[in-house]
Amino acid sequence: MPTDYAERASRLPGAVLWTKGPSVGADGGGLVLPDGCMDLLWTEGRLLVTGPDTRAFRPGPELPGPWAGVRFRPGTGPLLLGVPASELRDRRVGLADLLPGAEVRRLTGRIAAAPDPAAALEELALHLAAAARPEDPLVRAVAGALAAGRSVAATAEAVGLGARQLHRRSLAAFGYGPKTLARILRLQRALRLARAGVPLADTAARTGYADQAHLSRDVRELAGVRVTDLLPGGP
Repeated sequence: MPTDYAERASRLPGAVLWTKGPSVGADGGGLVLPDGCMDLLWTEGRLLVTGPDTRAFRPGPELPGPWAGVRFRPGTGPLLLGVPASELRDRRVGLADLLPGAEVRRLTGRIAAAPDPAAALEELALHLAAAARPEDPLVRAVAGALAAGRSVAATAEAVGLGARQLHRRSLAAFGYGPKTLARILRLQRALRLARAGVPLADTAARTGYADQAHLSRDVRELAGVRVTDLLPGGP
């Protein structure tokens, strides 16, 4: 995690407000790992939306920052932005591609004039949430079950959906099917343990991997780097 990165719980339930300073170097900044979330971003006078990622993403030098962002918990971004998550999978788009241009210009001007753009961005997220339809409790139950490590089959049974229904609902809410979401959330659980000092073999066992080698392969496939590269003291 970059040393100039900071986050806190947002006033929007389940969301995180984060900031990051300007990037230095040709690669544009640190690696962003898939987490099942969508973000609303502010940088250099622009409002952007990031869709749910299926692989790690490294920002390019064309937008060096600084950045402010609101990260929505899995399944809530589509409600606020009015677009299925699958349409934004692995994409970064301008907010004007999703909302009327005149409205986005007004919102952009308001944030640009604010003494604290991050706080103004959070206000925008709260405004979008207030105008959105209520959250589907089934979607939240699916995200919670998979985040806790339940299998896809057990999750489907718990929420009363067949495999095809669960897959269709997951594509719209999360951007990908439940197996992919479960894999990404498992990676995030494993990294939290490993970063807290739990040995990798124990981390793998506690998060449902067959063994440490399985954990290492999954990190390599999803992040493109070694698991040790993502831990304190890594490059």
